[in-house]
Amino acid sequence: MIASSLSLRSRIGQVNQRLKGWEALRWVDGAPRVTDVLRREVDRFGGIGAIYGVLRADPWSGIHWHNGVPPERSAEAYAAVQDYVTRNGDGVPVLFVEEAPHGLQALGGTTLPVNLALGAGMDAGLTEELAAAVAAEAYARGTHVVLVPGLDVLRDPRWGRAEECFGEDPALAAMLVAATVRGMQGGSTGSGPIGAGQVAVVAKHLAAQGAGIGGRNGSGAPIGSRELGEIHLRPAYAAARAGVAGFMAAYNDIDGVPCTANRALLTGKLREDWGWDGVVMADGTAIDRLRDSSPDPAAAAALALRAGVDLSLWDEAFTHLGQALDRGLVEERELDRAVDRVLALKRRVGLFGERPAPPPARDVATLADRAARQAVVLVHDRGVLPLDPAGTVALIGPNADDLDAQLGDYTPPRPADDPAASTVRSALAARLGAERVLHAPGSRVRSALGPEALAAVETAVARADVCVLVLGGTSRRGYDDEFADNGAVEGPAADTTNGEGVDLASITLPEAQLDLARTASASGKPVVAVVVDGRPRALTEPAGLVDALLVVPFPGPGGGAAIVSALLDGTASGRLPASFPVADGVFPVAHDERRETARGYLEHRRPVGFPFGSGGSPAIVARVREASHTISVTDLENGAVVLITVDIVNAGSHASVAIPLYGHRHELGIRPRRRSLLAVRRVSCEPGETTVAFTLGLDELGSWASGRPVAVPVEVGVWSSDETDEPGHAVRIRVTGTTSWQR
Repeated sequence: MIASSLSLRSRIGQVNQRLKGWEALRWVDGAPRVTDVLRREVDRFGGIGAIYGVLRADPWSGIHWHNGVPPERSAEAYAAVQDYVTRNGDGVPVLFVEEAPHGLQALGGTTLPVNLALGAGMDAGLTEELAAAVAAEAYARGTHVVLVPGLDVLRDPRWGRAEECFGEDPALAAMLVAATVRGMQGGSTGSGPIGAGQVAVVAKHLAAQGAGIGGRNGSGAPIGSRELGEIHLRPAYAAARAGVAGFMAAYNDIDGVPCTANRALLTGKLREDWGWDGVVMADGTAIDRLRDSSPDPAAAAALALRAGVDLSLWDEAFTHLGQALDRGLVEERELDRAVDRVLALKRRVGLFGERPAPPPARDVATLADRAARQAVVLVHDRGVLPLDPAGTVALIGPNADDLDAQLGDYTPPRPADDPAASTVRSALAARLGAERVLHAPGSRVRSALGPEALAAVETAVARADVCVLVLGGTSRRGYDDEFADNGAVEGPAADTTNGEGVDLASITLPEAQLDLARTASASGKPVVAVVVDGRPRALTEPAGLVDALLVVPFPGPGGGAAIVSALLDGTASGRLPASFPVADGVFPVAHDERRETARGYLEHRRPVGFPFGSGGSPAIVARVREASHTISVTDLENGAVVLITVDIVNAGSHASVAIPLYGHRHELGIRPRRRSLLAVRRVSCEPGETTVAFTLGLDELGSWASGRPVAVPVEVGVWSSDETDEPGHAVRIRVTGTTSWQR
């Protein structure tokens, strides 16, 4: 089937995805019922390109365990919609699209650690396995397409959606988003079929949403083309190369041009330069938002379609494409091109044939537990860890016994009986016995509980051998909260500190939590702080008050057990996926900022409190083996590589650790970044001495100024230790060409 075989009315329907699934179908008296909303849409267009969120469950949709689609009957709900659309429309089946930010956002969907937690683990293999498990779960329920964050690069910790990023480094984001695409699509690239147990991925968001002014969601990104290419397009290129089925065009503008109207990005870069030809979907209501740069809905629709948007999301504007055609704002061939891309995606996921039975379910719970354990980062320890299992613990802080605070934004409601879930309190009680865990919350996340609560903290600490503070933030959403038309928090609950719509001007911990740290420190007892959060924080004061500090990006429902394992068994092996500022107002602080931004301020000569990559294990020392490396531009372009050996000495007992390889580029005429992540591998590292080999090719040694790697003459200093500036023992790699760097 091709676009020209359909009526104009049906073609316009194929590029529209206006309906929210929970409004098109209701679960009534134990059965699915299509609604008048769906009937009117089919009557209007004859067909529908896609329907979003038939299974979605969360406070914005208003769907929960009492009114939502039961997990075991998901396919039945989809079938009711599909049957109505095909019988009463043009016969073209509809795509079912669901959110999968960290697991399928549906009742019974497995909730994983957030992307920032996977960034702390720096484990591409595990990320791919998790993605495959989520895909299998979604496929078994009948889903065709999942929307997955991972393209955004975290450049400002004030941004509420930081948790959706893999981190601040584009190489890390590229590695993990490519692993996600491979896991979910099963290696399918181009127009190849996406097989049994796999789903199509629409990766989001394209592009530079992490560079918004002031860390405000959807704000403009006033950046140059080199910054766009080196930082923000690299993950998208990795996804395109992995065969991602679609990209979601973001809300923000780049230098004044909205992403959904950016032909240079959506057509010039994606299709003409990169040779990618999947579906571009607009973010929710993003085409309607073009009204600030166009006179009416038809003109907004024309801007987006001509730029390269193929499929809308909740927009009204794309329904005006008939008017846009009549007025000559867009050509029919441009509409047909978008329709053919939507139809091609339907073929890829098997909608025009019989869908194979799902394969056996994967053990996603075990994988999620591994990911949560790898996400625990030990920032510093003055000799108090691991804790004595015979001691008594005063467990203090708002996140000590709050499962919701571990889950992240866009999470479906948890089942009432969830034996696999654990908070720090429940996990400590299981290990030590409830009588030796003296729990006193002390405060809410953002506000105090009063003098009595602090007095209870003092009493608990006085009776204990050690104090464990569990601090941080939460992306909790409530069914009574207010939401914007795209699902972002509009009127956050008193304690919500993270998530879409929850950007912060200050990233220090709330004063109520700092009071807990001061109270615990004044006791003279050993104090361990665990910061469970979804964004980098300015932790200078609490870090100085405690004997050990751990940072844990939202680790998911099993996060309590993962944290307790780090406290009692010394298993923390994660690394910070983003730099933590030393204080408010010192942005940016990314480890790969250019040299001139690293001078600091009068009050803070060193803006970075804890740099990207901090953590790992203090018992492990890694160093690049001395050698001389030279490669030509031509050979690098033709696939030649440089082999780097890292010698590792493990004086501890860790069996798994992420080994990073950093580089400092010396390129003629270009001001260098302080350092860049060239590569990272999580490896099994038994006690003693071992080696790890890194293969550096065009991706690692080339220039990303254009958004894809290009070989240029350059010298790169390479090291694997924790220095943020190129150390004297760095190994030099020379890429030779017609020009060269001379010191």
